[in-house]
Amino acid sequence: MSKNTTTSSLSPRTKGPAPFLSKTYALLDEGEEEEEEEEEGGAETGNDSKKIVSWNAEGTGFVVWSPAEFSELTLPRYFKHNNFSSFIRQLNTYGFKKTSSKRWEFKHEKFQRGYKHMLVEITRKKTEPSVFPAFLKASSDEDQINDNIVVENNCQTLMEENENLRREKVELQTQIAQFKALEIKLLDCVAQYMGNTSHKERRLC
Repeated sequence: MSKNTTTSSLSPRTKGPAPFLSKTYALLDEGEEEEEEEEEGGAETGNDSKKIVSWNAEGTGFVVWSPAEFSELTLPRYFKHNNFSSFIRQLNTYGFKKTSSKRWEFKHEKFQRGYKHMLVEITRKKTEPSVFPAFLKASSDEDQINDNIVVENNCQTLMEENENLRREKVELQTQIAQFKALEIKLLDCVAQYMGNTSHKERRLC
């Protein structure tokens, strides 16, 4: 009874980190362990560009080197999806910042290599449900602008093609009218020729 009482009295005070943070930390630690095993085994290790995800050199953040492989191979192992954008939105809700414009590097002052115990201090930001990372929004806006440009170009092309077809139609109608007039003239000539021939035959008779 005393053990159960002690356990029940302590459990409410025990606070663990959010599952998302624990899983993200775990996938980074696992990648680091695999790299150490390769080094111990004498295998050649590649540079950072060949990794999928890893801690940065200082251990103060992490880098997703290959978003495509990260989505296809890593995310499904730890989360119930393979959506990279969804993963980034989750990072944003916990206050992570994208710190480089050239690569997918994220940092949080309490998310560091070797300091797993600080994960419990990371909490969700109290923001509106519609919050969207600025770096994703910028990318989304840029994509939207590009899409609009493509649509405008397509519309312009279609309008030009439509005008060309209209001109071709008018030219064809003109040619058809000319051919019909020529046909009538030819029929008249044939009729006159037949009439003259018939008149000459009568005279011969």
